[in-house]
Amino acid sequence: MKKILAAVMALLTILALTACTTLDQSGEPVDNTASMIMTVGMLVVMVAVFYFMIIRPQKKQEKETAKMLDELTPGDTISTVGGIIGVVLKVKDDMVLIETGADRTRIQIAKWAVRKVEEKAND
Repeated sequence: MKKILAAVMALLTILALTACTTLDQSGEPVDNTASMIMTVGMLVVMVAVFYFMIIRPQKKQEKETAKMLDELTPGDTISTVGGIIGVVLKVKDDMVLIETGADRTRIQIAKWAVRKVEEKAND
């Protein structure tokens, strides 16, 4: 997000510099209206590209992840960001108790650490 803001600020600086009145060879002021309109148009296009290529897909991914975490139920097989695969035993507000391995080890993990649901529980 900081990089996007820096790019926008750089573009605004360029816009401000092009809006300044320049003089031609004879010393008469030159009208920069067309140049300024072109610069504003480019700025609008850049913001639209940033939105549709970066911001919108990221928000969609965040919504899908939040939905997946909200739909966790006991019996689901999950994998964590650390590579642990286990079966969900209990889901609390921000914690998940899973059972993993042949020796049925129980591990309590943070809900945000769930990467994906490998297999949903049979209802």
